[in-house]
Amino acid sequence: MNEPDVSVVVCVYTEDRWEDILAAVASVRAQSRPALETLLVVDHNQALLERLAKEYKETDEVRVLANAGPRGLSAGRNTGIAASHGGIIAFLDDDAVAERDWLRHFAEGYADPRVMAVGGRTMPIWASGRRPAWFPEEFDWVVGCTYKGLPGGRVRVRNVLGGNASFRRTAFDAAGGFATGIGRDGDKRPLGCEETELCIRLARARPDAVLLIDDRAVIHHRVPEVREHFGYFRTRTYAEGLSKALVARSVGADKGLESERRYTTRVLPAGVARGLRDALLARPGGAGRAGAIVAGVLTAAGGYALGSLRARRGGATFTVVEIERSVEGGTA
Repeated sequence: MNEPDVSVVVCVYTEDRWEDILAAVASVRAQSRPALETLLVVDHNQALLERLAKEYKETDEVRVLANAGPRGLSAGRNTGIAASHGGIIAFLDDDAVAERDWLRHFAEGYADPRVMAVGGRTMPIWASGRRPAWFPEEFDWVVGCTYKGLPGGRVRVRNVLGGNASFRRTAFDAAGGFATGIGRDGDKRPLGCEETELCIRLARARPDAVLLIDDRAVIHHRVPEVREHFGYFRTRTYAEGLSKALVARSVGADKGLESERRYTTRVLPAGVARGLRDALLARPGGAGRAGAIVAGVLTAAGGYALGSLRARRGGATFTVVEIERSVEGGTA
């Protein structure tokens, strides 16, 4: 059986990332398994839309589109899904570059017809050149990267991570698209969890669905200097708590928090213990990492508590949209 074609969607929103966007597209065009197309979805930024359209006007496999929905990452992804032609849709962050075999490893996962999603491993590129001594690997999700505690190899998971992920097109037919009202909106409060909510919804719509992470499908994600500071760490963990509350309200705490329970009861205590051991051995950053883990847990818990209260009062909602194929869009 021939492997389905892969469309790659890159959502963009600011000219400040111009060079990063060009690098992301170049990494897709250099894949050992070529993509059918790369779709650049511009989030309500006319100047960037026009600049990118001019940049790629003579590049047939790169298409530049305007976000057809409300502002934000989820609607941008939905626009890309609707306009794409591939049987698999992969997503790459606009400030990341994919290794040469990224799409090949994704495509191999779909040999099993039950597989509905395949994610990969995301490695940080720190603006300062190295990981801050205080920054625990267990919290690399704060900067959009694969964190310590995830299993290695090709394994089944509850959800993939959105900046380095792929889905079979029929997954969106079964479950709908990414929910709007949750997830990123430019440089505003760094909410998340839209891919978690989608994956849980997909598993309910298709109980036989298999979701995988293959850590050979690697991308390298740029971490700007502002995100290397504790202030951003605190803001992002708080926002994660808010987002998790929305997801738990929608799908139930059992599903919405099942992975997080293992993470908080096993992975994080082990991280604190390592940090304290390093502090006792006078290794740099040990006490800081232990303290950051504790602070991250407490801040996320505070966000979750407030988010749960808002959700119960009806003050925080999100909307699941059906994916309607655009005129340009393809079929599976």
